[in-house]
Amino acid sequence: MKALRVLNNNVVLARDKKGQEVILTGRGIGFSSRQGKPIDPALIVRVFVPADGRDPDHLSEALALIDEEVLRAVVIALGEAGIEGRESTRPTLAIAVADHVAGALDRAARGIVIEYPLCAEARTLYATEYAQAQLLLAAVNKRVSPQLAASEATALALHLVNAGFASGDLSFTYTMTGVIQQMLAVVTERYGLDVSQESMSAARFITHVRYLFVRIQQHRQLTGQESTIGKGIRQHYPEATRTAQRLATIVELRLGQHLSEDEVSYLALHVARMTMEADGTAA
Repeated sequence: MKALRVLNNNVVLARDKKGQEVILTGRGIGFSSRQGKPIDPALIVRVFVPADGRDPDHLSEALALIDEEVLRAVVIALGEAGIEGRESTRPTLAIAVADHVAGALDRAARGIVIEYPLCAEARTLYATEYAQAQLLLAAVNKRVSPQLAASEATALALHLVNAGFASGDLSFTYTMTGVIQQMLAVVTERYGLDVSQESMSAARFITHVRYLFVRIQQHRQLTGQESTIGKGIRQHYPEATRTAQRLATIVELRLGQHLSEDEVSYLALHVARMTMEADGTAA
């Protein structure tokens, strides 16, 4: 690999044998590298490959701002928590988590503890990511000082959720969290029941809405024309369809995105399943 740009002593932007730009990190790698010259493989500790159209220059600059020891602790912790598999070579998650950890360490050193307002939502809406975040926090705490507070698991969980989107900040995840809560509140109010967020049908609904948000963010909604299956759902569950149309209005107001007929139909199917489970009947 040849160096394209030296960011600092520990981060270098390079071009690999396939011709793609990659970000290399390692203690002293920048000090020994020169633009256009081959890089000593012995100095390379991690290779990050920008994905999803991310600008390599921007990502390498972001990495250069993070303390090498913090980055090392986070990368190792991601692997130890079983998260590294899907993000092993992409820098986005590592940068986001390391940047957060660096800020949290600074706050901890000054005795500042933040109680995140989305703690309850993270626990219930993103149970899998929250469990991973707790493992990640424990793994990070084994390698840093001072220790981070348990409340940081909430922020880490949101970063894990956000890794599924192409956006680089948490604003879309915050919006999604609020919309899911609002949707569940509408179902609860409309049917006069308490939809348990721990039920199987509610979990499926939450998962479906999360993928809906991914499709919206990537401009890949289900077909714009109503399919035969969609028509069947609407005919079989008219009340759930009316509720789904109300949920679609919430999405349109919050995101400015009109849902296709099929998206509304599949929302209706999940609403019907939730209400049937609450009534003790089968969908």
